Amino acid sequence: MTRKTGRIGTSFEDYLAGQGTLEETRAVAVKRVLAWQLQHAMEERQMSKSAMARAMRTSRSQLERILDPDNDRIRLDTLAAAAKVLGLDLRIELVA
Repeated sequence: MTRKTGRIGTSFEDYLAGQGTLEETRAVAVKRVLAWQLQHAMEERQMSKSAMARAMRTSRSQLERILDPDNDRIRLDTLAAAAKVLGLDLRIELVA
C-alpha cells in the first residue's frame, strides 16, 4: 500500500485569510513570541519584574502589560526599551 504525501485542502493561513483574521492572528502570534522572549531573557538574567520595571523607568503594571501575551497594543519604543534593558536588540523587518 502506498501513501500519498502532500497537503489535502487549504492551509491554515488560507483559512484565516478567508475568515478575514489572518493579519490580526499574525499580530497576536508575534506579540506572544515577543512576550515569551522577554520573559525568558529575564529568567536567564535572573531579573525580577520589579528590577526590570525600575531599569525601564516604568511601573510594574506597565511591565505586566508588556509581558502579557494577549496584549498586542504595546508600542515599538516600549518593546525596544525592554530589549535594551536586557542587552538585546529589537529587530523588525518587512519580508516579501
